[in-house]
Order: sequence, then structure tokens, then C-alpha cells
Amino acid sequence: MKTVQKHLLRRYLLLCIGLVIMAFGVAFSIKGGLGTSPISSLPYVLSLFTPLTVGTATIAMHITLILLQILLLRRNYELIQLIQLPVALVFGTLTDGAVWAIQGIAVQGYAARWLVCAVGILLVGVGVSFEVTAGVVTLAGEGMVLAVCRAFGTPFPKTKVGFDVTLVAIASVLSLLFLHRLEGVREGTVAAAILVGMVAKQVNRPMQRFSRRFLEA
Repeated sequence: MKTVQKHLLRRYLLLCIGLVIMAFGVAFSIKGGLGTSPISSLPYVLSLFTPLTVGTATIAMHITLILLQILLLRRNYELIQLIQLPVALVFGTLTDGAVWAIQGIAVQGYAARWLVCAVGILLVGVGVSFEVTAGVVTLAGEGMVLAVCRAFGTPFPKTKVGFDVTLVAIASVLSLLFLHRLEGVREGTVAAAILVGMVAKQVNRPMQRFSRRFLEA
């Protein structure tokens, strides 16, 4: 029993490390100014024309996604998935902390922006891999995709693409309506949509060995 608890503690510790890495990935993508990842585009745009910080807007979006999951699945909703709520609170807080921590970094020139954007993509991909390897709870974004798949029988890859496109579209519309310009959605957003999954896939290989050695009871 103690061994199981020890391995579970390690899984949650790995999840927390993954959340920290992802939070810094989001912060670097914002600092790069070439567009954030699709999942962060809406909170970032909201933070530009409301009193909300990026982290607070992230929490609000995740809470909305959790409520949508409950509405979609109803009786089939598993209460254990409510763990997504405290995870969202932690992730949002970490995101604001990461944005504050790198605020002093100066980025000048298009090449430098791409470098910072690439760091953000790399960190988000590594963080996603840590989250997946931990295997204890998903963030609300992925939980929403899984809920749609379960409710409508759609394949995960296509549903994930549709979800990302929807977030980017909403962010773009809100940006044009309230800021009268396009913010948070640029070439870096496209790069993140393509490359984050590829980075996570590469990191998953050594992480699988790590999981077998340290996380499996």
C-alpha cells in the first residue's frame, strides 16, 4: 500500500513539474510576440482588453471547459475529473508567475522573437509530455476534447484540431472586435500547433523508460 502511495505521489510531483514547465512555455511564447499556442491564445487575448491577467483568464477558460464537459457528458461525467479544477488554479497561478519572472528579458528583432518563440514551443511540448507521463489528470483543454470524443464518437486527432481551430478563431474575432488588430494569433501560433505535439512525442520516449522505473507500482 505504501509503495502505491509513493508512486502516486511521484506522479503528482511529475505533473506539478510539467505544469511549471508549460507555464514558462506560455510565458516565453507571449514574450516572443509571434503568437501563442492555440490553447493559450484565448486567455492571452482576453487579458489584453479585460482586467484579467493571462493566468486568471486561463483559470476562467478552464472552469468554463469543465462546465461544458459536465453539460456534454451529464450522468456519464466522472467526478474524478473535477481534479481538473485545482490543476487549473495551479496552472493559471504558475502562468502569471512565469510571465512575471521573465518580464525583464529584452527581445529585439524578428530572429530573436523566433528564438524566444521556439523556447516557448519546446517548453510547452516537454511540459505536455510530463503531464501525459504522470497519467493522473488532464488539463481541462484535453479533457474537453476527450469529452467531445466520448459524446459524439469523433476521433481524437480530428477533434483536437477542431478544438484548437475553434479557440484560435474565437481569439481572433475577439481581438479584432475589441483591439481592432490581431493579437496573440500569428505565425508562432501555427508553429506551436504543428511542433508542440512533435516535441512531446520525442520526449515521451525517454519518459516512458522513466515511468517504468519510477512511477509504476
